[in-house]
Amino acid sequence: MSTVEHVTEHAGFWKRVLGKLPAYGYARSLFSRTTRSKRERSHEEGMTNPEAQSILNDAEFGRVDPTGWFPHYKNCVQHFVDYSQHTPQVQSLAAFINIRLPCQRPSESSAPTSESTPSSFVSLRPYIRRLIVTAQDSPTVMQGFFGGDWEAGVGCIYKQERVNYLFTAKSSGWASTKAAYDISPDEETPFLRPLRDPSEDEIRVAEARWSEWLAMEDWMVGSRSPW
Repeated sequence: MSTVEHVTEHAGFWKRVLGKLPAYGYARSLFSRTTRSKRERSHEEGMTNPEAQSILNDAEFGRVDPTGWFPHYKNCVQHFVDYSQHTPQVQSLAAFINIRLPCQRPSESSAPTSESTPSSFVSLRPYIRRLIVTAQDSPTVMQGFFGGDWEAGVGCIYKQERVNYLFTAKSSGWASTKAAYDISPDEETPFLRPLRDPSEDEIRVAEARWSEWLAMEDWMVGSRSPW
């Protein structure tokens, strides 16, 4: 396939990618690299762009060893359920961002039980998401909610959800973004704030992952991947 035919075939994808990259110089360079044949890329770049590949590898937040991660996560759940949700600091912040704590939710069964509901049934993700979109996700608050082991226990979820928030804001307007984070029937997100203190590396990771998603939308995966 000639270079012209290759560009024409994927024009829709690259039009969207180039329109979303922050600098035209970088976009032009990226476009130039990815329109080469695979043989040329193999010779000059070893089949991949090392910088872009490094970014994508760093963004693989889902690659967690479950065996090593889960005990830390359980520690965070236990801290949240048994201790922090009962503290005035966590209760006041939860009220401010309009999300019920487990102890404030009605029991699903009126039958008496000898043991409380196991803390493992409580998902921490809704609380992490609400803290992120309201910009209340400082390290101090995260530790207050989930304990001193929060980075090992919920750090991967925290990174995933910060990127997800960037993606949601990029792919929809304010109303749709807010609706995505509302919890029915009466725990709507009271307000949205821009992502708190994003680092340049975090933004670059999100940009790389977004470009990968645009490729997915156009079925440019596997042997068709531009990377």
